[in-house]
Amino acid sequence: MKAIINATPLIALSLTDHLQLLNQLFVEVYVPKSVYEEVVIQGRQRPGSDAVRKADWLVIQQPVLTSPIPVALMGLDIGEQDVILLGQELKADWLIIDERLGRKIAQAMGFQVKGTLGLLLLACQVGLLTRQEAAQIVDRLSRSSIRLSPRLLAWFKQQLD
Repeated sequence: MKAIINATPLIALSLTDHLQLLNQLFVEVYVPKSVYEEVVIQGRQRPGSDAVRKADWLVIQQPVLTSPIPVALMGLDIGEQDVILLGQELKADWLIIDERLGRKIAQAMGFQVKGTLGLLLLACQVGLLTRQEAAQIVDRLSRSSIRLSPRLLAWFKQQLD
């Protein structure tokens, strides 16, 4: 399976030392160049950026079509736009996006979409994580700079049970 990942899930997984889950869940993991620059170059010295830089199995690629921006993608940040554009070009199986608007647009365009918490649930389903480990990761994320809404946390706990 081929996945394209946006910045927030990339940061969240690297912050919790679980970036390798991507490599275990997907055959190919692509990071748009704009996302890589946001996390590794602009995010230098921030927690998680070094782990992303060292993950040699991540494929950094810029989408061919970057302008004009399709009308459907207006309102998204450059990283989300590039995730969707690269997903179209590479015919990705999954887009990994946490932001609500980006997820909705990607789903409306026919993509399967997962976020960070959905990836953790998938990792539990295939035996890469226990439910307790997944809950600990989410607890750690909720105490970090990653914003998780109470509704999303409640959904995750319900899915975990």
